[in-house]
Amino acid sequence: MNTVRHNITFVNGIEIFYREAGQPGKPALVLLHGYPTSSHMYRNLMQQLAADYHLIAPDYPGFGRSAQPHMADFNYSFDSFANIVQGLLDQLGLNRYSLYLMDYGAPVGFRIATAHPEKIDTLIVQNGCAYDEGLEQFWDPIKEYWKDKNNKVAERTLEGFHSIDGLKWQYIHGVSDTALVSPDNWEHDLRHLSCPGNDRIQLQLFHDYQHNVTLYPQWQEYFRTHHPEMLIVYGKNDYIFPVAGAEAYRKDVKNLQYHLFDTGHFALETHGDEIAATIKTFLQQKVSRQ
Repeated sequence: MNTVRHNITFVNGIEIFYREAGQPGKPALVLLHGYPTSSHMYRNLMQQLAADYHLIAPDYPGFGRSAQPHMADFNYSFDSFANIVQGLLDQLGLNRYSLYLMDYGAPVGFRIATAHPEKIDTLIVQNGCAYDEGLEQFWDPIKEYWKDKNNKVAERTLEGFHSIDGLKWQYIHGVSDTALVSPDNWEHDLRHLSCPGNDRIQLQLFHDYQHNVTLYPQWQEYFRTHHPEMLIVYGKNDYIFPVAGAEAYRKDVKNLQYHLFDTGHFALETHGDEIAATIKTFLQQKVSRQ
């Protein structure tokens, strides 16, 4: 069995937890998690890929087992998360890597890719957005919150996303066989979501997400200019980032492999074996062309 290591380091003075598997020196794959989860979402995929790749999966501040600095001491934003992840990669001496981008991991990873295109081997996108087409009905209360941070109706709706029922819904919506989804997922997420002050952190990140949308044109220009090789492995029944957002990548990404799976937002929970096999084939093809 390939063992996953559970590490703690300090980046910019903040305690950061990250999972690591595989052998340093092999092609690196950095796994960036989404909301409301953590690197825990990659626990199985890391085992499946560890024989051939060096895998790194960090928790952002306020998520998983990383520290949760007070909001007065840390700017909870996607810019800050990208700086933390880049700081970790620099600390680990990783100068070339592929990025796996899921949900919040997409705006974190696209910031890193556009800032350092020379470091990117490939991009793997799983239910993460870079186009307005991917922001449908689910996003209506978030857009209202963007307009007015004091909108209490929108705030209560957003707080419901990380209630126990809201968490469970995110994992099982669009899934035909919900018995395949482990309840450990939302129980694990509650560990950080229940920490004092975390609710305000999550609301701050919902509000900050609008700055990702303003960067969409920049990311799309990166696709057109730098022609990164991209693999899309997408749960086609996702209500949060619907499949129209996956289709939109076709407009700008020249080197694209596109795969849809009959599942929801957290596609790895039900189709992990198929996605792992697809990733292996994609990355092996990249290596064979080098």
